Amino acid sequence: MERRRIGSLEVSVVGLGCNNFGSRLDARQSAAVVHAALDAGVTFFDTADVYGGTESEVFLGRALRGRRDEAVVATKFGMPLDDVRYGASPAYVRAACAASLERLGTDHIDLFQLHYPDEATPLADTLGALAELVAEGTVREIGCSNLTAAQLREAATLAGDLPGFASIQNQYSLLARDPERDGVLEACRELGVALLPYYPLANGLLTGKVRPGAPVPEGTRLATMSAERQVHWLSESMRAAVDRLIAFAEAERIPLLTLAFSWLIDHPEVASVIAGASSAAQIQANAAAAAALAPEVRAALDEITALT
Repeated sequence: MERRRIGSLEVSVVGLGCNNFGSRLDARQSAAVVHAALDAGVTFFDTADVYGGTESEVFLGRALRGRRDEAVVATKFGMPLDDVRYGASPAYVRAACAASLERLGTDHIDLFQLHYPDEATPLADTLGALAELVAEGTVREIGCSNLTAAQLREAATLAGDLPGFASIQNQYSLLARDPERDGVLEACRELGVALLPYYPLANGLLTGKVRPGAPVPEGTRLATMSAERQVHWLSESMRAAVDRLIAFAEAERIPLLTLAFSWLIDHPEVASVIAGASSAAQIQANAAAAAALAPEVRAALDEITALT
């Protein structure tokens, strides 16, 4: 599988999002997915302290025992775990890192990411604390998530000669092309920051399972999400866009899953597409979905989803 860079790290262009671990999947099921990913050439594993109520990190760490050197592990901090554990103050950055290291059962985190901006803490203070962790060797690279283009540029300026954000994790897919319009993609290109798209399969809309005119399959993420979120993801405009993509995929005889992954990978700013998986078969399908796109296919996909 092709590899790309996140700072000093080399990662597979298809990664595994571990948000199902500890929620939809137990420890045994999580391990089966992790091992299938490694066997399929996937080396990049993205989790967060809040996933599965901290169990995601625990399950990932257990699954990687004996194979830790095959994996690049990314985790996140900053989202509330409870009433006191949240934010990006220097003291909390250090505490969150120590807790994640313990849960993961490792002596270093390859990519430690600020999950969400903390308005109560100056960004310079957060970056300073993260730089200390890099200097100590407990963190190899630092990243961020849900920052604007302006915040990303500000962070680069504040970091100066110290370690800066090597990656940003924002929503990006054929059905959510916001980074092209809000300047994040341009900022990544300008600053040499890797983009890690989250929701790359639009919560399952781009897997090919949601068929035109048919109800959402039971047991899927879309079927079980809250009514408030379904208003967006299952809106008429979103379903219409999916229908157009399915028609194009069938006409081209290319699986929609392949188009979704490969369109993202066709952007050089994207280092890895980190989709979740709930079974070994799913991660194997994801790993096999990365393919080169013909220029005319890329152009057609751009046009079909221009307004998303």
